[in-house]
Amino acid sequence: MGASKAVDPERNFAPPTYTIKELRDCIPKHCFERDTLRSFSYVAYDLCGVAALAFAAAHIHVLPAALRAPAWILYWVCQGVVATGLWVLAHECGHGSFSPSITVNNVTGWVLHSALLVPYFAWKHTHSQHHKNTNNMNRDEVFVPRTKSFRGLQGKRSTPAWIEDSVFEDAPLYHVAQVVAQSLFGWPLYLYRNASGPKYARGASHFNPSSVLFRPEQFSRIVVSDIGIALVAATLVYASWVFSPLAVLFYYGVPYLMVNFWLVTITYLQHSHVNVPHYNDDEWNFVRGALSTVDRTYGRVLDVCMHHIQDTHVAHHLFSQMPHYHAEEATRHLKMKLGKDYNYDDTNVFVALYNTMRRCQFVEDTGSILFYRNTSTPVSS
Repeated sequence: MGASKAVDPERNFAPPTYTIKELRDCIPKHCFERDTLRSFSYVAYDLCGVAALAFAAAHIHVLPAALRAPAWILYWVCQGVVATGLWVLAHECGHGSFSPSITVNNVTGWVLHSALLVPYFAWKHTHSQHHKNTNNMNRDEVFVPRTKSFRGLQGKRSTPAWIEDSVFEDAPLYHVAQVVAQSLFGWPLYLYRNASGPKYARGASHFNPSSVLFRPEQFSRIVVSDIGIALVAATLVYASWVFSPLAVLFYYGVPYLMVNFWLVTITYLQHSHVNVPHYNDDEWNFVRGALSTVDRTYGRVLDVCMHHIQDTHVAHHLFSQMPHYHAEEATRHLKMKLGKDYNYDDTNVFVALYNTMRRCQFVEDTGSILFYRNTSTPVSS
């Protein structure tokens, strides 16, 4: 692949020209080795965390009345983080990075993802397409940028140019509402009707075996995914009858929303940044798409609890079968190799969420390499 000229003088950006072999060769070979027993140790660790938090929550009623509400909030936040760690391990199963055994990957992933109301085989397929087409304007599966014309800003003669450039700039409550809605409900909406997904499949459902999202030969696996969801849903209904709907909401429902928040936030911030490009087909290739990912840290505690999915995401996109417990080491080698082509942002996660929602509104309708329109000045972290 030959070098391309810089396409954006303001950013002095030139698309990277590395080959996948070149990047793989800079990483020690042991980083690609998968250890089933070691992977299950992380599952056991997270399950112990879930159980310990649930046990603690069961004793909140013995606290003084004034402390009960803060204690529940603390439980929801902590349980959401720990359960997100389980979600990440299930996600590794979908990539085949959990174990060399396909059967172990699929059984473990199906159980863990179903427990979190994720249709394992359905999402495994669309997520694979995302990895194969990262930051491709025509084929990526999630957070594909809206174009200027889609936003209704193109060709409005009665609209002054300054309004086109600043129409999203000064509405902080609007952006906060966007963050909350996307973070809590974006995930189930994506599964149910492919919200934020590609144009060809808008309105399609991950629960429909005949959906345009899937090939005919995948029908039975999508049914298996639905069976997993149905079993967990039935269990939740039964628990609501035995205990109470409020108990299920407090122990499971609110932490489930917290998991939604983290997984949407991780995906959104990893692939949305004003200085990171999206490509049309003529300039896109796999390596360029993978390198359009942004590594971010959420602080040491969250990074560890979420198995470093957020601060080693570039390595994950380049080599999705690499286990998470080798990704930190691989990232150090990649960072040295990539230099300025390594994307990293240590902005506070909540500040980054607001700034990204505010600034990453649309891209131009035409062009081989497109950047989000920067419509405002970011908040300082």
